[in-house]
Amino acid sequence: MPITKSAEKALRQSIHRRKRNLKQKEAYKTVVREVKNLAAAGKIKEAQEKLSGAYQTLDKVAKTGFIKKNKAARLKSRLTKLVQKK
Repeated sequence: MPITKSAEKALRQSIHRRKRNLKQKEAYKTVVREVKNLAAAGKIKEAQEKLSGAYQTLDKVAKTGFIKKNKAARLKSRLTKLVQKK
């Protein structure tokens, strides 16, 4: 348990940040998984519709600094190639 007031505040901040980070992580991983699953199932039309949502989510997560800009670009590129290939 924190002893000083500053340690208590740091604990509150880290708990708040952890919740926010887990929410962002879950959001982008879920969107990527959905597009991959749709493409694997052969539902190309639906995968293409989800792709724009995936772009938006990845851009937002990269903008806030949760993932790096190049990782977001790499994921978007791979998802696009996956959908186009099928």
